[in-house]
Parts: sequence; structure tokens; C-alpha cells
Amino acid sequence: MRASLRPGRRRRLCDMTMKYRLFGQTGLRVSEPLLGTMTFDDPAEASRIVDAYADAGGNVLDTASAYGDGEELLGEIVRRRDRFVIGTKYTLSRDAVDPNASGNHRKTLVSSLDRSLRRLRTDYVDVYWVHIWDRHTPVEETMRALDDAVRAGKVLYTGISDAPAWVVARANTLAQWRDWTPFAGLQVPCNLLNRDVERELLPMAEALGLSVTAWAPLAAGKLSGSSSPRRVDPATLTDTERAAARAVREVADELGVRPAQVALAWTRAKSRAVLPLVGVSSVDQLHENLGALDVTLPDDAVRRLEAAVDFRLGFPGDFIAECEPSPFVFGDTATRVEPR
Repeated sequence: MRASLRPGRRRRLCDMTMKYRLFGQTGLRVSEPLLGTMTFDDPAEASRIVDAYADAGGNVLDTASAYGDGEELLGEIVRRRDRFVIGTKYTLSRDAVDPNASGNHRKTLVSSLDRSLRRLRTDYVDVYWVHIWDRHTPVEETMRALDDAVRAGKVLYTGISDAPAWVVARANTLAQWRDWTPFAGLQVPCNLLNRDVERELLPMAEALGLSVTAWAPLAAGKLSGSSSPRRVDPATLTDTERAAARAVREVADELGVRPAQVALAWTRAKSRAVLPLVGVSSVDQLHENLGALDVTLPDDAVRRLEAAVDFRLGFPGDFIAECEPSPFVFGDTATRVEPR
């Protein structure tokens, strides 16, 4: 295990070593963290951010068809396309008056993918994400259409964002049975203020071997402190948000690091499956976020951070945890069975 930063010691960017993970149950190497590009609007600054990210060893750029001109901007500034893992998404409407310009069905998948390829100036995307679950499209249609895109060479890997655990599990089971390309990644919100994924989505992803790209790891700036260029007005925070921000700040002061780095380190500590997805507006902010790679939170710090925000798994998680050690449920050997 990496040593925690001692109080008063700040990690220099030149000392930081980029970390890499395998993407789901594939051999694709992805850097940690991933770089989100939703807020990119200035070509010059976006280019500097991407170059700095690449110089640090980062290789994953995340965008979407719905991110305004973000896809097109990314296509303009990316150099050495083969060195990056580019992911984009489809589902969200491209034309509000066209009923078939949104959703997860084959027609919108094909048209959205071709549009994204043109805007990104590439003939393939590394990861193609379903942006959100579409209740009206059978999951069989979506998975078969995605597999066709993979077989056509336009997509290398697939993922899904913002969907119930049962939908993802059913989709990957169908893919396994029918020899289609399964989802390798799951994209969901995850931060100290929003831990809902711990109930069903994260356990499901761990069991199925999916990578979890965590969006909003800083809770839209609420956990990043004054270093955020879009500083959140403290007067707008709820009592819970203030308590979480205060706990993050206290731990950061003790370790001699920035609040954003503590918040990201907490997200990374939740599971080996989790890959934080950071969105930045400047190179300085990128450098600060990358510094989280060398922050390991002591167990006591993790407990204090989580104690600042009330969270319960709810049913069935809490109920099963209570029943597990009970001889009434699993017999006299309940507490002597070694977990995998």
C-alpha cells in the first residue's frame, strides 16, 4: 500500500506517477483518472489541458454527442489519435422535434455514431456509451446494435451510463448467451455526498467485472474548496453539504493536501473498480486533481469523512448484513465461513 502523505508535505506533479487500470474484463489499459471534456469551450485552453493530461500519462478522453460543440472541439485539438482512448455517448436528443433523434434504438445509435465520428475526425471510437437507460427500447435491440457497430470496426468497447443495476445485469447476461459484445464499463455519479451506487450498482459492477467511471466525484465543486474556479457559494450549501465539506477540509489540512485531492482519494478508495472522471477548466486544476493519485487516506480519515454524511444501504443490503452472522439464518458455522 502506498504511504499516506505526511502533514505539511505536498506532492509535486513531477513526482506523480500516472496509474493505469484494465477496463472491465478487457485488456484495454486506461489511465486514472479519466478526463471529462463536457466543460470544454475555449479551444486554446482545452488544447493546453489535453496536452498537460497526456504529458502526465493520461490517455482517456470522455465526451458525448450532447455536449454542444465539445465533440467537434475535441476532434480539432487531439493529436496522435492512436495514443488516446476516446469515449463518447449517444441517447440524448439531437433534434427536439424528431421523435427518433433520441433513445437507445438502432436508428439513433447508427445516426449518432456516424455524426460523432465525423465530429471527432476519426473512423472509430474506443468506448461507445449508452448515455441513459431508455425505457422504450428493448435491451436486446440496443445490445445487438452495439455489437454490430463493434463488428463493423466503428466501436471497440461499449459501456452504459445512468441505468438501473438490473438493466445492466440483464444486458450483459444476454450478451453472454448470444455472443454479443458485453458492457465493459458503467458510468455513474459517485462522491461523498452521493453514495447511492453502493446499494446495487457498485456491487453489481464488481461481481460482473465492470469498470465504474465515477462522474461528479467532487459533487459539482461542493467538496473541492476554494481551489475550484467555479467556487460554490457556502451560503447555498445544505447542512449536510457543509458538514461534508468541513470534514474534507479538515482531513486535507492534516495531510497537507488539497480538499479536492481528499475527495478524489475517497472515491478511489471505495472500490478497485472505480475510476474517477474529472472535469477541469484549467491546467492548474488538472494538476491539482492528478495529485490525488498519490494520496492514500488513513482508515480513520475514511471513517470520519463518511461519518459526516448520513448514509444507509437500506433494504436488502442492511437486512442481509444483519442476518449474515445469525445462526438462525445460516447455522452454527455462520461466523466461521471464510469469504472469497
